[in-house]
Amino acid sequence: MTLILPWPPRELSPNARTHWSKKSRVARNYRRTCQLLAFAASMKAPPGQIRLILEFVPPDRRRRDDDNLIAAFKAGRDGLADALRVDDHRFVTTFSVSPECTPGGAVRVSIAGGSQC
Repeated sequence: MTLILPWPPRELSPNARTHWSKKSRVARNYRRTCQLLAFAASMKAPPGQIRLILEFVPPDRRRRDDDNLIAAFKAGRDGLADALRVDDHRFVTTFSVSPECTPGGAVRVSIAGGSQC
């Protein structure tokens, strides 16, 4: 199952230099949005480790640092953990940046079972 989440707001980028109070509000809203979308999609957590596969589909052709994409998506990842009712330490994350663009951007999320370690 693939879930389409909204592109992380620019205020969540480590390069944004956003005031902490505004960043906190934006992060809380983004986390809640991702949680509700995952919950509405009836995503279920497999036992053991969870392979979290992220594909970032940017809103335009500008180059982006992969470490900034992961950092900007932290609130979204926490929202997924909330919806799955798991601790996010169970996530083993892989990610890619799509060569295609989509208006507004998106994050495609898939989950799969991992090892039982």
